[in-house]
Amino acid sequence: MLSVSNLSVQFGKRVLFDDVHAKFGGSNCYGIIGANGAGKSTFLKILTGQMEPTSGHVSLEAGKRMSVLEQNHNAYDEVTVLETVLQGNKPLYKLKTEIDALYADYTDENAEKIGELQVQFEEMDGWNADSAAASLLSNLGIGEEYHYTLMGDMDNKLKVRVLLTQALFGNPDVLIMDEPTNDLDYETISWLEHFLANYENTVIVVSHDRHFLDAVCTHIADIDFGKVNQYSGNYTFWYESSQLAARQKAQANKKAEEKKKELQEFVARFSANMAKSKQATSRKKMIDKLNIEEIKPSSRRYPAIIFEREREAGDQILNVEKLAASIDGEVLFKDVDINLAKGDKVVVFSRDSRATTAFYQIINDKMKADAGTFMWGITTNQSYLPVDNAEFFDVDLNLVDWLRQYAQTEEEREEVHLRGFLGKMIFSGEEALKSARVLSGGEKVRCMLSRMMMKRANVLIVDEPTNHLDLESIQALNNSLKNFKGTVLLTTHDHEFAQTVGNRVIELTPNGVIDRYTTFEEYMDDKAIRELRNKMYNS
Repeated sequence: MLSVSNLSVQFGKRVLFDDVHAKFGGSNCYGIIGANGAGKSTFLKILTGQMEPTSGHVSLEAGKRMSVLEQNHNAYDEVTVLETVLQGNKPLYKLKTEIDALYADYTDENAEKIGELQVQFEEMDGWNADSAAASLLSNLGIGEEYHYTLMGDMDNKLKVRVLLTQALFGNPDVLIMDEPTNDLDYETISWLEHFLANYENTVIVVSHDRHFLDAVCTHIADIDFGKVNQYSGNYTFWYESSQLAARQKAQANKKAEEKKKELQEFVARFSANMAKSKQATSRKKMIDKLNIEEIKPSSRRYPAIIFEREREAGDQILNVEKLAASIDGEVLFKDVDINLAKGDKVVVFSRDSRATTAFYQIINDKMKADAGTFMWGITTNQSYLPVDNAEFFDVDLNLVDWLRQYAQTEEEREEVHLRGFLGKMIFSGEEALKSARVLSGGEKVRCMLSRMMMKRANVLIVDEPTNHLDLESIQALNNSLKNFKGTVLLTTHDHEFAQTVGNRVIELTPNGVIDRYTTFEEYMDDKAIRELRNKMYNS
């Protein structure tokens, strides 16, 4: 349906893509992945015609319609919300506009033309377009009270949902989305996962949300070595199989028959697990096409994120009593009573992200509570990753000297040790001498994680740690927090992170706290908890 032939892209001497061939079609969902700078966004721009390749071409099957998630959030500021969604189906909207214009200047001469256009409009189900758009908006959390509001008057997070609705509207034959889960809450992401997993047309998506990729993808298109390699299966299958292939490549003495058997057993085990998944849909039946011949090692570099503790904490970790916080008179949370025990890995959660950030700021002595107290256990030492790290990089230091500030011993202050440490975090060679002021968002987070590792704390506090990170760093951090032997307080919009790290969920609300020892998915799926949550926010 959508094909790429002989595609090459070159910027100066840098070759981004070289003679790429790829096809996307059927009722498949393709997750586009690749290391930072590999060219994911560039590839999408070429697919959608926003950018011309150096050579080669992209072709969409005749008569098929492509829809693209709009990235310019201000593009429709002079248009109402409902009208913005309707414009997502360009052929239908053009026909509607033409009919409206003829009616506005009605004459006997154009009556026949109106009749012809209305027949076409009916064939495209145009008379139901407004109600279909309104229903889709409501599913994405945009109530009827907003449908005739100008986009320019909408909150930016709601704009994102309207533009997502626009992309989905009218069941396009090819749907292309770059980071569609950004700024969406868990409930909306879950709705979108279900919608796309059962979508009957072609979807091409870039996302750093691994749970989302696993829930919707039948194929992974990996941008690596200047090529686009396609694999059957979801992200987890690609990741685990590529890791297995890399281990096998390193085992030079292992016989080919043994390697093939290991790969076959892996595919069989993975297929069985997918078939049992509660998210199994018609798309997931694609597991029958998993093929060991597709499995190849990746060129990816994963940072070495390893949290070690200087000492083990005692039984008493943190005691919080009647804690409360507000901003400009608006209550974020109150009456929070918490007692953390050794081994707790807590997903700290709220519908208002300001609440979780305020909670972390308070327990790290960065902000004063409205009421209540907290006390850390005497055997604990904490390391905190704030959601806003700008103040840490407002210094005229290179990365070696920046990291030296947080060294605990004389040995750690030595340049060879610091460079080795930075190398493990993918700052090698001259990159270790970059100025702290010029780092990208992802580089800053990797530096902050290095700072945390040096502290060797037994309590880790992380507020939205996946912000700005690539998939490789997210996967490495996820694995590290799962393996950490101490206590973790974690706030994240990454479903996979929350589900695989946490053994307890604490939700902060304006009317108290909900505290359960359970997995994140069980917490979100529990009907009684859902009713309690609605009561706590709405009472």
